Amino acid sequence: MDVKTAGVFSGKTAIVTGAGQGIGFEICRQLVQEGAAVLLNDVDEALANDASRKLQKIGKCIACPGDSSDLTFIRQLVARAVTDTGTLDVVIANAGITLFGDFLNYSPESFYRVMQVNLGGTFFLAQEAAKQLIKQGRGGSLVFTSSVTGHQAHKNLAAYGMSKAALEMLAKHLVVELSSFGINVNTVAPGATRTERTEADAEYVSTWSAITPMGRPATTADIASAVMFLISDKARHITGQTLVIDGGWTSVSPSPYEED
Repeated sequence: MDVKTAGVFSGKTAIVTGAGQGIGFEICRQLVQEGAAVLLNDVDEALANDASRKLQKIGKCIACPGDSSDLTFIRQLVARAVTDTGTLDVVIANAGITLFGDFLNYSPESFYRVMQVNLGGTFFLAQEAAKQLIKQGRGGSLVFTSSVTGHQAHKNLAAYGMSKAALEMLAKHLVVELSSFGINVNTVAPGATRTERTEADAEYVSTWSAITPMGRPATTADIASAVMFLISDKARHITGQTLVIDGGWTSVSPSPYEED
């Protein structure tokens, strides 16, 4: 007879931003499946509610629509985690936006919006969450979502790429600030990944399969599984690190292999 055992995150609560679909949603799915109570955030209210309803079929998931770059909302999000579940243990700052544009004509509006969401939202969510984790006195885990564009230059992504590189340095700095409280902070840097957004491009899979050493772009499960490791007890002595998940692309980028 099969006996269902408690998941490895039973009794823990996680906040995941930018989780209405794609990588964020898969992180939430894996967390809920492993017993965590999850606060699923997305700026799109319909997406957040729909995603949460799907996950409620397998565990506890609370829809928290709102702008994760807004400090008032961030404070409400952390407070709700504690009010609704009694604890906060894990925060995945996954929300981000990509606004393409060539450097010479990139607008201040686009620049500051990218920085507000990608940097400001992550920084202040980490700050607010860390205060709660310190108050609880049990440690915890923070994970930021960076990108291979923080390692390799891409045309028309100067602002986005610099914001992602900055997140990796933020994780390093927080080692100094938070390690003594038992809080580890790491970053994942996904490469090309199959999501609802990228699947809209008919050439996406074939293009990235051709130039990725492992022969395919990542799945959302590839990225989420790496996150699950970094927030697990198996990674308690890992902090300030960035895990690049790109099938080897950054080792050979940007050109595809050529025939000899």
